Amino acid sequence: MSKKSAHPLSRKFASYPRLNPFGVGKDVSAADLVDNALLAYNGGRLREAAQLLTRKMLPQDGFIGMSLTGALTPAGLGKSCLIPLMKAGFVDWIVSTGANLYHDLHFGLDMALHAGSPFLDDVVLHRDGVIRIYDVLFDYNVLLDTDAFVREVIQGEEFQRPMGTDEFHYLLGKYVHARGKKLGLKDSSVLAAAYECGIPIFTSSPGDSSIGMNVAAMALRGSTLMFDVNRDVNQTAGIVYHAKSTGHTSSVLIFGGGSPKNFMLQTEPQIQEVMGIKEKGHDYFLQCTDARPDTGGLSGATPAEAVSWGKVDPDKLPDSVVCYTDSTIAMPLLTAYVLSRVKPRRQKRLYDRRDAILEIVRQKYLATGTVAKIKTSRKVSKRGSSIGLK
Repeated sequence: MSKKSAHPLSRKFASYPRLNPFGVGKDVSAADLVDNALLAYNGGRLREAAQLLTRKMLPQDGFIGMSLTGALTPAGLGKSCLIPLMKAGFVDWIVSTGANLYHDLHFGLDMALHAGSPFLDDVVLHRDGVIRIYDVLFDYNVLLDTDAFVREVIQGEEFQRPMGTDEFHYLLGKYVHARGKKLGLKDSSVLAAAYECGIPIFTSSPGDSSIGMNVAAMALRGSTLMFDVNRDVNQTAGIVYHAKSTGHTSSVLIFGGGSPKNFMLQTEPQIQEVMGIKEKGHDYFLQCTDARPDTGGLSGATPAEAVSWGKVDPDKLPDSVVCYTDSTIAMPLLTAYVLSRVKPRRQKRLYDRRDAILEIVRQKYLATGTVAKIKTSRKVSKRGSSIGLK
């Protein structure tokens, strides 16, 4: 075939590498498996996710925010994946359901969880005092003992005031870390690791977990601990603004969906829409989910839809990846891949700078004059009614 006749064909597929799978051998590494065997369908999306994380999200000291939903820590993913990622400097801040942090405490307090079956008789389990999370089993006393630990800790004087959930988790992590050292444990708790690494962890719905339930119960006994959700909203926006204003990328690494996904993504609308600060959205979007987009729920909302809200930079949309798979499959493979392909990074310890980070975005917001504009203007709604402030 002449060069002239070959040219159109090569040009047609110039952007599409040839599928050239290798034979999977008994000694193949997880990272090589991802690169060379996960070539199409959601396997292909997982490969793209791994390469996006290592080649664009992590380089140049980019900021990585991770959101967590689903019962990941009771399945052991805190110890197996999250803590290694945190200690390697690959996670800079986290938004998690309270449930994941509550069940993380079981590991941090050296309580036993067991591999079971999803096909057991739950009436019998209830009679025998056994709790089931699909195929994870543990004794009812694990809940009672964990509750007792939380109540004991939050009675301390340092907890008797309003605080953001990042500060609350940092202080709680301090006690889990101390208990772990006493028990001779190492790298057993996400909360303890976050305390050790200075990684802020937020909970978007602090009352929606057993930790929040215990905080609420102690309020009936006179505890003055209150979660400052306003600070959480502004603090997370401050982290993103700090990243972008210092010339770094801001990436979101989403496992599951739900409220933590939105809480992490809404940082950009908080900066742009509410504070009136010029911004373009998060740079990179990577989600592993089993949620469909066509039901209208936030969990399945695509990065393209997020662009319309200002959550994702439209110029970076081609780099966004959604992999439709179980987080218990995706997270171990992504963890093995990134630890194999990227050297550990220096930890940013964003928690240590939380006040300064918040003050920077506060001053920027005040400088926009947005409040003054609202007070002196009258706006007309689409229905024609005037909306203004006296």
